[in-house]
Amino acid sequence: MKTKKIRKYQQYEAIYTPESLLRHPSRLFKQMWLDLLASRELAWRLLIRDISAQYRQSFLGVIWAFIPPIVMAAGFTLANEAQVINIGKTDLPYPAYVMFSTALWQTFVEALNGPVKAVTVAKPMLARVNFPREALIIAKLGEVFFNFAIKLILIIGLFIWFRVSITWTVVLAPVALIHLIFLGTFIGILLSPLGVLYQDVSKGLTLLTSFWLFLTPVVYPVPTEGVFGNLVKLNPVTPLLVTTRELATTGIVSNPLGFWIVSIITIIGLLVTWVGFRLAMPFVVERVSS
Repeated sequence: MKTKKIRKYQQYEAIYTPESLLRHPSRLFKQMWLDLLASRELAWRLLIRDISAQYRQSFLGVIWAFIPPIVMAAGFTLANEAQVINIGKTDLPYPAYVMFSTALWQTFVEALNGPVKAVTVAKPMLARVNFPREALIIAKLGEVFFNFAIKLILIIGLFIWFRVSITWTVVLAPVALIHLIFLGTFIGILLSPLGVLYQDVSKGLTLLTSFWLFLTPVVYPVPTEGVFGNLVKLNPVTPLLVTTRELATTGIVSNPLGFWIVSIITIIGLLVTWVGFRLAMPFVVERVSS
């Protein structure tokens, strides 16, 4: 005797009103959470598509994850040995210091550019298909973590080659790394609606990150004196990147207060920009499709 399974489908009615959801915060955050959960499958498919396209269309493939840190380390090591620049004393052998720091900086820049690129590339789809916009951001976050996992092979190789000693605090380094990625994502989400409307945002980010690199202790230790030292300390990337590096190597955090201040601002800013992103995207899509 065969039995038939009867599936019951519930129908939901969506009512759109001109009233802003900011007047009903509980409803807004509930909808944000539901959309975040609903975006998981689409985000996974977008992640697989983007990673496949990224390495399928490249002759060198994953080797590109290793080239920038190696080239930068080689260049600055030669300049330091030739006394063209005076770097100062670093906690690690200098080539390892530069390569590790460059890998962290690259990860931050990828997290920063990710939301802007994702929304810009998906512009045609945004105008035609209604789907949780969070899927675009989550997919890019997944791509950032995937790319760092590849860079981690280089980092482990560096530690073995230069015999860098590590402490138990290395297990806490991923927490600081996540905060660094969230900072980049926070800024990227903030700029992504403008990035859809104006191409100047993407071009400006390239110039900004190039200048920003020299205000970040990637190829030099944190300066303690002078105007330049104050600028480096005021750089929000500095405490997050330096803390990640210190937790993975020496185990001594030089600026815990700065790390937690920037981390708290980042988490609050990420939540606020998420709300702003949801409220701004309907207007952006309308502007693009008109």
